[in-house]
Amino acid sequence: MTRRWNRVLGLALAVLAAAMAAHAHVGDHPSIHDTVAGVAERMRTTLSHEELLAITPEKAAAFLTAEEKRILGAEYLLFTVNAPVIVTVIRDARLGDEPFWLRERGFAPTGEEVRVGSRVFDTWEKAFDAGEIGLGVNSLSGGGDHYFAAVRPQEAGVRVEVTDVYPGYHETGVLRQGARGHFDESETIDALPASIDGQIGILGTNSRRREAQLTSLFRTTLRPAGDQPDHVVLTWSDDPRTTQTIQWRTCADVMSGALAYQRKADYRAFAPKPPTEAAATTERMETPDVVNDPAVNRHRVTLTGLAPDTTYVYSIQAGPDGDWTEPAEFTTAPAETKPFSFVYMGDAQNGLQRWGSVIQGAHRRRPDAAFYVMAGDLVNRGGERDDWDLFFDMAEGVYDRRPVVPALGNHEYQNGDPSMYLRMFTLPTNGPSTLEPEKAYALRYSNALFLVLDSNQPADSQTGWIEEQLSTTDATWKFVVYHHPAYSSSPTRDNPEVREKWGALFDKYHVDMALQGHDHAYLRTYPMKAGERVASPAEGTIYVVSVSGTKYYEMGDFDYTEHGMANTSTYQVLDIQVSGDRLVYRAYDVDGDLRDTFVIEK
Repeated sequence: MTRRWNRVLGLALAVLAAAMAAHAHVGDHPSIHDTVAGVAERMRTTLSHEELLAITPEKAAAFLTAEEKRILGAEYLLFTVNAPVIVTVIRDARLGDEPFWLRERGFAPTGEEVRVGSRVFDTWEKAFDAGEIGLGVNSLSGGGDHYFAAVRPQEAGVRVEVTDVYPGYHETGVLRQGARGHFDESETIDALPASIDGQIGILGTNSRRREAQLTSLFRTTLRPAGDQPDHVVLTWSDDPRTTQTIQWRTCADVMSGALAYQRKADYRAFAPKPPTEAAATTERMETPDVVNDPAVNRHRVTLTGLAPDTTYVYSIQAGPDGDWTEPAEFTTAPAETKPFSFVYMGDAQNGLQRWGSVIQGAHRRRPDAAFYVMAGDLVNRGGERDDWDLFFDMAEGVYDRRPVVPALGNHEYQNGDPSMYLRMFTLPTNGPSTLEPEKAYALRYSNALFLVLDSNQPADSQTGWIEEQLSTTDATWKFVVYHHPAYSSSPTRDNPEVREKWGALFDKYHVDMALQGHDHAYLRTYPMKAGERVASPAEGTIYVVSVSGTKYYEMGDFDYTEHGMANTSTYQVLDIQVSGDRLVYRAYDVDGDLRDTFVIEK
């Protein structure tokens, strides 16, 4: 192992340990976070780079000392019973030999199953005396849904009481068909054996399923940062007519950045006018799990006071003495109503290299497109930087010239937290006060209003703001962008809250199109109003689902489907024509073949 590799890993683990310590438990019970951090530190000093990346749950368990094994195997979930009981651990059957402590502590498989939706849980039992009982972590791999538990008396007729549950946010209940197994999930139990039916349940919490993860803890990025700026991306964080935000990345050694810009009309090969320079805001991004690049600097400049409908040339400098990058261009939005085009894509998520062909093909075919709308799930692992590194690499030459208008998908909420997405994109803060800024926002471009919504949050959290925006706009065209479809393409998925609460507002104020993702197929509805097909787009909203990556789902057969395609990656070009107020919509596949088209005329 090289000296540099030791230094990089040392930094990664030090930051990781500090982050875990920040969440350490204070009290009589040992800290799971501190224990896991200690094991990870010992892995770093024992294993090579290759071994760290290939660690298995079995190897991770072998690193545990006797005390660590006791903590992770019996101090994670504790409760007290007043009588001798049988404890049944209801475990995700996909976990194989995990968690390590089940067999080691004498839990025996019963051969019976519990079903929660499409997921199968097997059951493991052990007898305990009255007193305190401790259960262990869900897994060392971070995989699988979290277990939940049932408690019943060893002797029939004995009344069992479960008290002193730790951590205190856990919930107890009665396990039966239609009840929840996890207190932080809405899905309910579909089937369970008679031995568990009606017994006391200690509900699981899926948000903690990765709390003791020791495998796949370290990752490498295929695109480590360097001295020169890369991953340049344009967004709008304010008025598209007069502002432009530019973001980029460098290695952590480059502590500052600057941007020079000028009107393209003033840029001449032989006698250019001097450009204006703007200093960047620099933020360090530490990702200790990326062992070959654990920290980078992200730089941002928001230009203001720009002229509408004007093309600017810009260049980026890394550090006070760095070279300037090759010039690139952006164009501000028009101040008055003018025709324009934009590209819309659903989930990129998986197969980002192949998605690169889609976005590069879209840019080649339609270089006139003013911006790119993405309806969530831009990446598969929204909390892991190496996925974002590949995403921005594939968009090079596009997102540094055309702004991206993104929405949050469920994969940006990896582990319940979209903070990496929010750090990657600087977006408008004009959204609903009920949400964290930049999760939802509004944009006006020419004669069109775009409402970008967060369908991961309760629909009610945004309905008031949506109505305010739609009721006060004079825009000719109204688009909504969000992830979870109101009209699904999947036979097993549905989002009735989105359809009923948001759809009612789309009907009331006549939204023209809803641009969606999530279902990994292509679907275009008939014009819809109040859940029913209507005669023309003048009477209802057209809802589209699309996927631009390589992960596909089954197509359902619905009476609201006007055009549907399975196993097809697409991008969509929408042309807004001013003469006659006409929208021309075209969907292309990865080979550039036209797969769907329609026209809306006002």
